[in-house]
Amino acid sequence: MPGSKSNLVSLHEDVINDTSDLSEMKISDEKGSVEKRTMTLIEKNGYHDSIYINAAKIFQGIHTEKRKDRLLVRYGDDSVSPMLTFKDEYSQRLSYELAFSALKYQDLLEEILLHSCVYPCQSIVNRKFQAREILDEGEPVAEVRKIERYLYSFRTKLAAALARCRIKHDALSIECILPEAIRKQEQRASALPLCVWINTFKISLEDVFRDLKKKGFTRVETVSDFDHYTYCVDQHCHDVLVFPSSLKEELLNLDLFADCKLLLQDKSRSLAVHSAQALLNTGDDVIVAHVGSHLTVAHMSVLTNHSMSRIFVCGVKSSAKAAELRNLFSHMECKNIQLLEEDFTEIGPTDLRLQNAKVILLLPQCSGLGVGNPIDFILNEHGDAGLLRDVFQGSVSEDKLCILAEKQLNELRHAMQFNAVQGIVYCTCSVYPEENELVVKKALESGVEGNKVQPYRLIPPVFSACSNSTASTEIFFKMEPSEISSGCFLAVLAREKDSSENVSVKDVLARAAAKGLLDGIAAVKSKDEEKKRPKVAQHRSTEPKTAAFLHHQTVPDIKAEVSVSKAARNVQEKNATRTSSSVQLKKSAGPVSDRALPRALKHASRVSPAGRAYERQPLARKARAERKRVVLKLVEIVFPPEITPYVSAQGNKPR
Repeated sequence: MPGSKSNLVSLHEDVINDTSDLSEMKISDEKGSVEKRTMTLIEKNGYHDSIYINAAKIFQGIHTEKRKDRLLVRYGDDSVSPMLTFKDEYSQRLSYELAFSALKYQDLLEEILLHSCVYPCQSIVNRKFQAREILDEGEPVAEVRKIERYLYSFRTKLAAALARCRIKHDALSIECILPEAIRKQEQRASALPLCVWINTFKISLEDVFRDLKKKGFTRVETVSDFDHYTYCVDQHCHDVLVFPSSLKEELLNLDLFADCKLLLQDKSRSLAVHSAQALLNTGDDVIVAHVGSHLTVAHMSVLTNHSMSRIFVCGVKSSAKAAELRNLFSHMECKNIQLLEEDFTEIGPTDLRLQNAKVILLLPQCSGLGVGNPIDFILNEHGDAGLLRDVFQGSVSEDKLCILAEKQLNELRHAMQFNAVQGIVYCTCSVYPEENELVVKKALESGVEGNKVQPYRLIPPVFSACSNSTASTEIFFKMEPSEISSGCFLAVLAREKDSSENVSVKDVLARAAAKGLLDGIAAVKSKDEEKKRPKVAQHRSTEPKTAAFLHHQTVPDIKAEVSVSKAARNVQEKNATRTSSSVQLKKSAGPVSDRALPRALKHASRVSPAGRAYERQPLARKARAERKRVVLKLVEIVFPPEITPYVSAQGNKPR
C-alpha cells in the first residue's frame, strides 16, 4: 500500500470520525406516519446528499473484508456502528439499495478506482461528463460535495477503466460481471409475487374483490394463471391475496393501500399468524415475543377481533417507539394490543399480566437467507444490515449461525416454561436446520416444562378453516426459496392431552364456538319426550345445539365419564342453600344419555305425574329406550330450578 493517502480516503475518514460517537439507528418520525408508499426506482440524476451519507455508513458495516495481501482499498474503522437518520421511508430504502449495490460491485469499483488513478493518487482534471443534477435540493453536506467534485475530475479515466473491465470480463453490461448466484437471486427477487393481507377491521373480503374488479383486476385460480392485471387468493391463508410483481408500483398507489385496507407483507408472517390463531379459544390471549414488524402484530389483532383476545407485544423499549406503534395501530383500527417494555426473556412465566395467555408467537431473529427481498425484510422486520453481506456471500459464518441458534433455543425454552400456555408457534426465514428443526428438537428434549404440567409435542400446522389447502400430515411446514415464494420454516408445539383430566362443558363449547362448529346444529327430540317434559323444553333453550354437539362432535383424549349421581349431588348442594328441605336422589345403574337426564331424579315421597306415567310404561318400551342410550363424554350437567322437586311438610304439591 502506498504511504500517502488520497483526498478520497481523507474525506472518507473525516466522515467516519465525525459520526463514530453515535451508536444507534434512529428513524425520524414524521407527522402522519402512514402515507402512500411508492415503488423504488433508481434515479438517473443522483440522490440527495443525506442518502449518500447514510449509504456510506451502511456500506461501512457490510463491505467485504479482505486479507491483507489482497487489500487494495482501505475503508477505515467500523468498530462503532453509526447512527442513521432518515428523512422518510423512501430515503431509507434508497440508502439501503445504494449500499447493497456498492457491496455487489465492490470488486469492480475498487478495480476502477485503482485503474483510473482516483485511488490512491490525485492528479488529472478533465471535464467531459455531465455533472449531477439535483431537482429537489435538500440540505447540502460538505463532505459529499467535496468527494463529488473530486470524482468528477476523474470522469474520463473512470469511464475508461470501466470499459477495460467490461472487455476483460467479456460483459455486455456491468450486471454480467456479478457472480451467477447473485444474478439468480436478483432475478428471483424481481419475479417474486406480491402478498398482501386484508384488514377486515376496515373492509370486508367481498368489498375488496368488488373494488379490485372495478379497477380492472381479474381474479384467477393460481399464480400460474397470472396475466398482468390479475390476482388470486392464497391457498393457505384465506385473507391473503397474491399479485404479479410487475404491479407493485400501481398497487402501492391504490387507495386500498393508502387507507391501510390492504397491507403488503411477506407470506411467511401471515402463515405464522394464522397458525397461532388456529390454536386459540374464545378469550385466550396471545404473546408476541418480538415486536418485529407492526404489520405482523396488526394481522394477529385482526384475526382475533371476534374472540375477545388481547395481543401482548414484548420488547417495546422506548416511549417514542410505543407512541409510534400506537399511532400505527390506531390508524389500522387495532384496539386489542398491549405493549410491554420488557424483552420476552425478561418476563417471568408467572407474570400476572399474562395469566390468560394461551399461545406464544415466536418469530426470533434468524439468518434470513430464505427471504426473497433482503432490503424489504430489513426495513419491515427491523433486521440487521449484515443480512445484505450474507445474501451476497450466499452463506452465514459458522460463528454467527451458532450465536443465532443458541439465542433461538433459549427463547423457545423460555416460552415452554409458561405453564398456562397451551401452544407455541415457532417461525423463521432461515434455510439452515440448525435454526429450524434442530432448535425445536433440542427444546423438546430439554424437558423444561417440568413435571407439574403436560409436556409439549409437535403437531401439523393448521392455517385456516377457510383456506384452500389440504390438511397436512407433515410435522414441520417448510417452503423452499423459489420464484413464487420466499423460504419459510414453521413448527407448532402443543401440550399433550392429559387422559385423566376432566374437561368442562364450557371449555368444549368455547372451542367449538371459536371454530364455528355449533352454527346451524339442531337437536332432534322425540314426540314422547316432548310430551313428558313440557317445562324442560321451555327453560332449556340452549339445550338443542349443545345436545347435538355432544352427540356428533368427538373430543380426542378425553376419557372422563360422569354418572348422574355426581351431577345430582351438585344440584342437591345448590338447592340446599335455597330451601330448607332436602332432595333425595337415586343413583343411575348404568351410563346415561341426554334423553335419560331428566329422569335421573327420583323422589323419596311422591313423584310427579310425568314420573308415574314413566313407571307404567311396558317393559318392552323400557328395553328399547335402554338400547338407545349413549355414553356422554362431559363433566357438567345443569338442571333448571323449575324441575327440581320440593316436598313440603304438609303435602305433596311440587314447586
